[in-house]
Amino acid sequence: MTRILRITAKAIVAFIAISVIWVLIYRFVPVPVTATMLADPHGITKDWEPLSNIDRSMVDAAIAGEDSKFCSHNGFDTDAIEKAIAHNERVDKRGRGHIRGGSTISQQTAKNVFLWQGGGYFRKGLEAWFTFLIEHLWGKRRIMEVYLNVAETGIGTYGVQAGAQRYFGHSAARLSAIEAARIAAVLPLPAKREAVDPSGFVRRHGNTLARRLGVVRRDALDACIYD
Repeated sequence: MTRILRITAKAIVAFIAISVIWVLIYRFVPVPVTATMLADPHGITKDWEPLSNIDRSMVDAAIAGEDSKFCSHNGFDTDAIEKAIAHNERVDKRGRGHIRGGSTISQQTAKNVFLWQGGGYFRKGLEAWFTFLIEHLWGKRRIMEVYLNVAETGIGTYGVQAGAQRYFGHSAARLSAIEAARIAAVLPLPAKREAVDPSGFVRRHGNTLARRLGVVRRDALDACIYD
């Protein structure tokens, strides 16, 4: 039993050390590839862009659509999680509507970069650990930069630069408010939504997000990125 405990303790220490080093490396180095990209049967189209080369409208659209408390939480938004659970229970009972996630941008970044898609308590536990690490070792600006470079923005398309080129034929450095909002509207279900000539939910949600950009700036919800 003592030997098993020693082996377990060593394994835990090794995991902590490796994960911390891994996170520290990606604090400075662009993420080359993720498990999600490698598993994509459609291939990978991506183009890393520093946050300074991404239009502020895209950052604000991501905050408006995915995580309005991004600058004020510590990686986890308990209110959003509780609301998502209650909403999804209603969807299940009615059998219609959209399933809503309660994950923050920090949690999504941790999952996209270090883990794999899918649920399960084990993966959720790892996600919480990596979320804690990036919040403390990266900071908000780096988290947003990585998120906007690894998030799936279309079939086989990763990052807002590749998404902007795919949908609008130009760089993410000069996205209009509606273009940024439509990319943000695609993010939850990129394989099933299109930002160009959208209809239904994507059009309505994109228009709503475009209007919310002013609120994000007025209320300084992006202050942790743009001082």
